[in-house]
Amino acid sequence: MCDIKTGIELELWVVDRSGRLCDGQKIPHSHERIKPEFIGPLIEVQTEPHETEVALRQDLQTTLQTAIRAASAEGKHLVPLGTPLTASDASVHSERGRLFETIYGYNVTSAKNCAGTHVHFERDDSIDQINLLTALDPALALLSTSPYYSGENGSDSSRAHAYRRKCGPKFRGYCDLWDYADSLEEWNGRVDHMYEVFKRLASERGVPTETVERFFEPEDTVLNPVRLRECQPTVEWRAPDAALPSQIVQIATDVGRLVSQTSDKRIEFGTPGVHSDRIRLPELSELRDLSQQAIRSGLGAVPVREYLREMGFDLSKYQPLSPQLSGPPTLTRSEARKLRLEQAQRFRTDVQRLTGESTVSDSTAQLT
Repeated sequence: MCDIKTGIELELWVVDRSGRLCDGQKIPHSHERIKPEFIGPLIEVQTEPHETEVALRQDLQTTLQTAIRAASAEGKHLVPLGTPLTASDASVHSERGRLFETIYGYNVTSAKNCAGTHVHFERDDSIDQINLLTALDPALALLSTSPYYSGENGSDSSRAHAYRRKCGPKFRGYCDLWDYADSLEEWNGRVDHMYEVFKRLASERGVPTETVERFFEPEDTVLNPVRLRECQPTVEWRAPDAALPSQIVQIATDVGRLVSQTSDKRIEFGTPGVHSDRIRLPELSELRDLSQQAIRSGLGAVPVREYLREMGFDLSKYQPLSPQLSGPPTLTRSEARKLRLEQAQRFRTDVQRLTGESTVSDSTAQLT
């Protein structure tokens, strides 16, 4: 089995000492792989691509420790939750962000209230990688971290539900899970088509085509759970919530191990499972049902648990937070602030232990 380089991008909320969302745009100045995000209370921490789990852990830990120190110097904390629990209406701070806000209008609200994990896998220009990652969408249940969206208790992964469904019907094709594809040419054709539609939607909102073309490449406009990135180049899996770093490395390792097998195993469709010579993915209708159950009920859905086991996941390695946070139907702002500070403390502890002996049993263990 060949190695496959893997990188991580983790979005984090920035809060003050009382747990209120606050601007964190000075924190990215502390490290070249800490980036400002769409709105002020969000930052993104990135790693380089790595072939081993231990290297990925070390890189992520080092950069996160820098982010924590920079936040602490300003009296702020970092929080790994899929949503901020209650509503955020922070202003955007970049020209591209302002264009998104103009084009999406009110529907941009969901993007302002969602934080995710993006895992990048080295591309081999195979449609099998894309279809496999599409089929692994229900694995988002392993990292669900917020049952609350705008203060209302709803889905196990309220981020996935809001991001995919609350963007409005015109924009759902840019945020929701796409169907399997027969070839890379077909996939790239979809991206190009959606780019042309995006330019028409922008024109309807008064944004000239030349402005869209100046600020957006076709791949910048499709923000779906699986997408191809030309600049790395990678295939990017964007299904999971923001979560504790140790859990993110675990899922990156498990999913990377599966992705690497597409180089020497056939991809088929039918009864799901991983076999010695092939990986069989569920038919599209079954997959969509599993994904909805994963978003709505997480690991509480028996078919989701069974499916993930068939695909090789050890569920005992994961502790999704959403079931622990699920409480009253409506969360007050003071309750949300308290929960954010509690998760900020969990985050600091998890980062500290990320490369401890209890989390890495073999320093030479391959991601794949």
